[in-house]
Amino acid sequence: MTHMHITTWVVALILFFIAMSMDKSSRGFKILHMIVRVFYVLIILTGFALIGSAFDVYWLKAIVGIIVIGMMEMILVRAKKGKSTGALWIVFIIAFLVVLYMGLALPQGFQPFG
Repeated sequence: MTHMHITTWVVALILFFIAMSMDKSSRGFKILHMIVRVFYVLIILTGFALIGSAFDVYWLKAIVGIIVIGMMEMILVRAKKGKSTGALWIVFIIAFLVVLYMGLALPQGFQPFG
């Protein structure tokens, strides 16, 4: 399940950055945005499947992970509307680095830090 969770994150991030590089008024952007939303759901489902019995530490990672997903969605929506996304990018980057570190450091991760 860990590999499925990581794969959904990687695919979602790739699709997110592709969507950010597209013309926001195009039909392709809208379709890609909907596909990214499907990956949000897959990320959440695989994440909850990974929580298992170690609720204490994994809940914090789950909350930060949901913040990352929320920032991705808010960045796409605000970019489509032509509004500023600078502060959202900062929160996204910080939350992503935190969730990445936690994912690698926790017992079910690859543990390059421990």
